[in-house]
Amino acid sequence: MTDLKEMGRRAASVKLALQGLSEEEKNSALLAAAKRLKEETGEILAANEKDMEAARKNGMSPGMLDRLRLDPGRIESMAEGLCQIADLPDCIGECMEEFERPNGLKIRKIRVPLGVVGIIYEARPNVTADAFGLCFKTGNAVILKGGSDAIHSNKAIVQALRGALAQCGIPEDVLQLICDTDRAVTVEFMKLKEYIDVLIPRGSAGLIRSVVENSTVPVIETGTGNCHVYVDKDADLDMAVKIIFNAKTQRIGVCNACESLVVHSAVRETFLPKLKEALDEKKVELRGDGRVREVLPDCVPAREEDYGTEYLDYILSLKTVDSLEEAIAHINRYNTKHSDCIVTENPEAAQRFLNQVDAACVYWNASTRFTDGFEFGFGAEIGISTQKLHARGPMGLKELTSYKYTIFGNGQVRG
Repeated sequence: MTDLKEMGRRAASVKLALQGLSEEEKNSALLAAAKRLKEETGEILAANEKDMEAARKNGMSPGMLDRLRLDPGRIESMAEGLCQIADLPDCIGECMEEFERPNGLKIRKIRVPLGVVGIIYEARPNVTADAFGLCFKTGNAVILKGGSDAIHSNKAIVQALRGALAQCGIPEDVLQLICDTDRAVTVEFMKLKEYIDVLIPRGSAGLIRSVVENSTVPVIETGTGNCHVYVDKDADLDMAVKIIFNAKTQRIGVCNACESLVVHSAVRETFLPKLKEALDEKKVELRGDGRVREVLPDCVPAREEDYGTEYLDYILSLKTVDSLEEAIAHINRYNTKHSDCIVTENPEAAQRFLNQVDAACVYWNASTRFTDGFEFGFGAEIGISTQKLHARGPMGLKELTSYKYTIFGNGQVRG
C-alpha cells in the first residue's frame, strides 16, 4: 500500500521552497509544463486509450466516457490553461488590507498559500493539469488522488508535468499522484490532517458526500450540478431554444449542463414544440409534468425524483409554473446551488431571479455552460464550490489562498 505519510512529509518539505519562487520562476515553469504536455501528446493519448478501452468494457455511461476522453484538442486546451494561469497576476503576497491602530501598531492583511492541497477526483484527466497549475501558481504543494478509471491518463500527465518541473530545477514533489487505486487508500488520505491543509473533492454526489462525512482534513465542497433554465412568460423563445440546446447538449457529462427546465404556462404551447424539434436532433429524452404532456403527448411522465436528478445524459426534466415566484421556489427546492438561468426580456423579473435564486452562479439570458474557470478568465479552475464559506463558484487562484496578519511595532506592550 502507498505510504501516504511519506508523501505528506515530502509535500510539506518542499512547500517552503515552492513559496520562495519568484513570479517569473513560477510562470516559466508553467510555460514549460504547457510545452511538455503538447510534446508528450502521443504518450498521453496512448495512456488515455487504455483507460477508455477499460471503461467501455465496464459499461461506463456516455456522459462519463466523455469526461474521461482526451484528444489533441483537449490536451491543447489543458496546455492553454497553464499558459493562461502564467499570464494571470500572482496574488501571493498581496496586501489585502492595511491600517494603523491608535497605539501605533501597523497591521497588514497579506494573502498567503493554503500550504498542501489534497484533491480527490474521478474520471476527469484534465483536472490533473488544472489542479497542478492553480496550486503551483499560488505556492501550494498538491497531492492528487484520481479515480481508477483514469489512472493511466493521470500517470502520463503527471509524468509530463513533473518532467517540466525537474527541467526548471524545481522539486518535483510539489506535485504528487497517488497511484494506488485501493479505496482504503482514499479513506486514509482523508485522514492525513497532519500534512494536508485542505481537501477538495471533485466528482459524483457519492464521492463528495463520502469526503465531507469522513474527512478529518478541512474540506471545500464542490457540488454536483442539477442546473436549471427557467423560460419566463416574457422570454425571447428562439433565444431560449438556443440557450437550452447549448446548455443541455454541448457536453452532457459536465456539472454545468442543464438538467432541468422550468417553463411558464403562458408560453408552453408555443415554446415546447419549438424546443422538442431542436432537442430531437440530439435524441434528448424529455420527462415532463401533466401540463407539459398536454402539449407534448409523447413526453415521458416526470417523477418527483426527476426534478432533483443530475442525469449526465441526454435527458431533461420539465416543470410548468404559473409565475416567477413559483419558478424560483421550485428551483431553490431542487437545485444543487450550482448554476441556474432565467431567459426573459423583463429586467425586473430577471433581477428578482438573480437576487432570489440560491446558487453559486445565476444567469440572465446565457447558457449555464459558462460556469467554468477558463470561461471566467481564471485560466482554469480547481472546481465549482457550491458551499458558502471561503469560496463559492469557479475556484481560481484567490480561492486557493488564505491570509495572515503582519504587525509592525516599535516597542508596544499591552497594558
